[in-house]
Amino acid sequence: MEENRWFLSIIQNEFRTGKIDLDSTMKLLEKLQMPFDFAHLKHVFKKTVDKRKAHTINIEDFRAIYRTLVHRPEFHELFHAYSPNSKILADTELIEFLKKEQYETEACETTALEIILKYEPIEEVRKRRQMSFEGFVRYMSSEDCSIFKNDHRTIYQDMNHPLCDYFISSSHNTYLISDQLIGPSHLWGYTSALLKGCRCLEIDCWDGSNNEPVVYHGHTLTSKIPFHSVIQVVDKYAFVASDYPIVLSLENHCSPKQQEVMADYLESILGDKLLTSTMGDTVVTQLPSPEALKFKILVKNKKVGTIEEGMLRRDHDSHGETGEISDFENMSDEDETDEKTPLHPKSDSSKRKSEFRPSSPPRKKAKMKKIKIAIALSDLVIYTKSEKFVSFEHSLANQNCYENNSIGEVRARKFVKHSAKEFVSHTARFITRIYPKGTRTNSSNYNPQEFWNVGCQMGMYICRDCCIPGFAGTIQIQEFFLP
Repeated sequence: MEENRWFLSIIQNEFRTGKIDLDSTMKLLEKLQMPFDFAHLKHVFKKTVDKRKAHTINIEDFRAIYRTLVHRPEFHELFHAYSPNSKILADTELIEFLKKEQYETEACETTALEIILKYEPIEEVRKRRQMSFEGFVRYMSSEDCSIFKNDHRTIYQDMNHPLCDYFISSSHNTYLISDQLIGPSHLWGYTSALLKGCRCLEIDCWDGSNNEPVVYHGHTLTSKIPFHSVIQVVDKYAFVASDYPIVLSLENHCSPKQQEVMADYLESILGDKLLTSTMGDTVVTQLPSPEALKFKILVKNKKVGTIEEGMLRRDHDSHGETGEISDFENMSDEDETDEKTPLHPKSDSSKRKSEFRPSSPPRKKAKMKKIKIAIALSDLVIYTKSEKFVSFEHSLANQNCYENNSIGEVRARKFVKHSAKEFVSHTARFITRIYPKGTRTNSSNYNPQEFWNVGCQMGMYICRDCCIPGFAGTIQIQEFFLP
């Protein structure tokens, strides 16, 4: 009876006109101080009103919706197991529940009273030091009953290690919100990823009309979005979910002229957020930490020469200047001919064969090609220089700490199986990015655990609203997973 009186005293004024709509239903649930999922509420509300082909509900409808959302069967079962009359939990009965079900071994009268005072909404029941089912539901739905440690909801790890010592929440083809071949490219892909805490975004850049670079999945029928619009979204949402650094992984197919346009947009839109120089000494022997890079955005792209050479050009106007880097014929930085772009116009049978040879250098007959990079864009690359992966031995002998590798899912899985020790040694030194194979055209994701196990920091995951993001929403220390 007390519960009914309490419930009606809160809601009846809202029904003075007889019926309420979905928006008023949501506000009334908030007034009752019960957490709920809006999508679930909308579904239950629609199911209720569809029966009579209306858009509003009466007071009995609301009571039914409330019970559907709040009075879960498992809560009823637990409450009845400890309440002799199935109506009220006395403080002694609550203590018994806390000890047997919640494993609160030190629970006492004081503990029970604190919970009752905090969660019991009915004043008369609260005064008697008892708990109604409504109070029990509120307690069971609270943070105090979360299986996760509350102090782990925020960053609790030491964030002062070098950047390569951390897993980085990453996304693959971030601009695609459906499939990988004919689906739409949309800015929401970037907004959604950033709001989920993603710290590495992929941007596929191609020459567009009117000297405006565009973003889309090359050699497919996916739609295109302007590069400058993507950077505006990054600027707006970059640090909403996390203060830690963001890496913009550019898959750059643009001409030097449009690369300069990209550089201009990055600098003009991102401003001071964009990292344009080293954090300390010009000579880099160790990557900075996530703590040192807070609120900074890093550009990942190919780079002409070293960081030191780029820093010497800082005050020099480099517009119109280009540099050349050598690469293997028909082999992109992302090994995309095998893993990433299934609709590449050139034959890729030879490249598939090389992909399946773990840790082996390219065939000696492979021709070298020259790639032109705009110096203006090259000099924006500081700690995240894209470097072609040849072998673990080659990286150990030749690679700088600020040079990053990208390895395809299939090839990486073979390394895990046959060269795990060398793989762990590699990721301890260099940021390593694993991306999905090209046959995942329906936007499915690989299991990242096997790559976490060897310390791979960037697992390029396809982030969809219907999917669980591949890596944790925060940067996490790599050493937790190393053998």
